[in-house]
Amino acid sequence: MHYETDYRLENFILDTRWNDVPEEVKMRMKGCLLDLTGALIVGSRSGQFEAGLKLAERVFPAGDIPVVGSEKTFGVLGAAAAMGHSSNAYDIDDGHNMTRAHPGTSVIGGVLAAAMEKGLTLEKFLETLLVSYETTIRSGAAIMDYYQWAHSSGTFGAVGTAAGVGRIYGFTKEQLNNALSVAEFNAPIVPGIRSVEYPSMNKDGVPFGIMVGMLAVEETLCGFTGNKNLLESDDHKHYLDDLGKKWQVMDLYFKPYTCCRWAHPAIDAVVDVMRVNGLTAEDIEDVTIETFLKATMLSKIVPKDADEAQYNIAYPVAAAVCYGDFGLAQCNDKFLGDPKVLDMMRKLHFVCDEELDKKFPAQRICRAVIRTKDGKVYRSAEYEPRGEAKENIQWPWLEEKFRRVTGPVFTKEGQDSVVSMILGS
Repeated sequence: MHYETDYRLENFILDTRWNDVPEEVKMRMKGCLLDLTGALIVGSRSGQFEAGLKLAERVFPAGDIPVVGSEKTFGVLGAAAAMGHSSNAYDIDDGHNMTRAHPGTSVIGGVLAAAMEKGLTLEKFLETLLVSYETTIRSGAAIMDYYQWAHSSGTFGAVGTAAGVGRIYGFTKEQLNNALSVAEFNAPIVPGIRSVEYPSMNKDGVPFGIMVGMLAVEETLCGFTGNKNLLESDDHKHYLDDLGKKWQVMDLYFKPYTCCRWAHPAIDAVVDVMRVNGLTAEDIEDVTIETFLKATMLSKIVPKDADEAQYNIAYPVAAAVCYGDFGLAQCNDKFLGDPKVLDMMRKLHFVCDEELDKKFPAQRICRAVIRTKDGKVYRSAEYEPRGEAKENIQWPWLEEKFRRVTGPVFTKEGQDSVVSMILGS
């Protein structure tokens, strides 16, 4: 495979300026920042974040950089690692169908820590976040193409983190090329499908991707040299052909529920059928979810912790049947074991529909069939997850989600302050 360094990506990362970005892209980035802030806030209430704080204290140098959701401060590496443990902790962050991964959460910890270290303005931070997204998504496409199997967010986020932090640190294009090459070569493997079947804090590998990206920048400063990355190869450089013209951030989806995207259409299907027909959980005899194969592979165990609750399909659907939602209130250790939810889980059945499976991953579709105790059968229409890219999600949708998702742990005054700060940029 032939490689040629033309610095297209590096020049894009270093030269992109807010005033030159289309207005719709500017608003998308403000929306992304609000969404990621919500993910950091609720994620700071997780066991994964507690582990990240301990890791930062044990492994990385001390410093004065704050961390969202904690009174503790760290050096840039520790702050990045800690927030890398919270941003994806409740699986509420944005995603991109082409890479089947979460680009925002996989860079925000590192980029935000470096931005605070260097005192970036909000505008400069948004510029940096934008190029980090674009780099992550395009690198992810190249990596998946090269290896021919599905990695996950942390793999691609290593490259996006190096891109954003290298820009913040004032790298030359040569230094940035080196950091990108080191990050991509050493990125974690992250076989995300294993975490879908056997949930744990491993999840999408976000903390490790952020740490590798940060270390790639530090290694570059220390004289460590890499050589070439996949976006410079003849086989994959076409992913850069529309750089700065086609904005991949406009193809993001956003998640209303704190669980795997594959469970979202099932939640909406059953909740809507119940609402339209005036059904309650007590009316239901059983529910069959007809969906694509990968969704049926999601865990269906009774969860012992929040991670097992998220990468699950039976538990979120059962909780939504009982309570009409699946957010932080339903996805925390205190809520687990609710007898109503556990009883409903036993009434759920999941089957693969071959026609729906043919449409995956471009579309994630399901139907719900509810049978009531009086023998009536209610069948839903086909549902896709809400928040898809084709919906062209705008600020009001994201603000409503931010307030709803953070409501259990954040004051209205705090919410108002975050919203005003971002919109004022």
